[in-house]
Amino acid sequence: MLPYAGLLEARALDEIELLVVHCTELPDLRTAREYGERIVYPDSGTGNSGHYYVDRDGRVELWVPENRVAHHVRGYNHHSIGVELVNRGRFPDWFHSKRQDMSEPYTAAQIDALLQLSLALSGRLPALRFVAGHEELDASVVPASDDESLSVRRKLDPGPRFPWQRFLSACRLTRLPREVPPG
Repeated sequence: MLPYAGLLEARALDEIELLVVHCTELPDLRTAREYGERIVYPDSGTGNSGHYYVDRDGRVELWVPENRVAHHVRGYNHHSIGVELVNRGRFPDWFHSKRQDMSEPYTAAQIDALLQLSLALSGRLPALRFVAGHEELDASVVPASDDESLSVRRKLDPGPRFPWQRFLSACRLTRLPREVPPG
């Protein structure tokens, strides 16, 4: 667990209806942990983190209990579970206009572990029925780090290498309809 997990807002498990798939956009799980432990909300003493992290070898770690609201996606946190897949993404130049490719493939072990986790969550969380990628829920843009006259997407994860078709055919969840507003 993250040191501040107990400070995060509590919620009932029957309020969770959405699984959000992320990638860390960091080189490894250790670095992701360092980012997750950072306090970015001084008033509450908490930071940004998913609930679960899936390393490249398929190992799954719980960092925030399901009955706590983790800060992982703007506007959807209260009704969702965040799962972070360890993947370099655009690291270390997240917002460089010429480095927006997310070229690292996800490992078979990661996808298998994510599928098993999603099935287990579906069994435990009675309202869980939707899944979305972070990029679908946060389409905001920011100035490019190399040229402020250009804009780049703030979030691109899990990105084009995520095997949505395989995942959706094996899990019990459906894609979040576009018209569903943040909960």
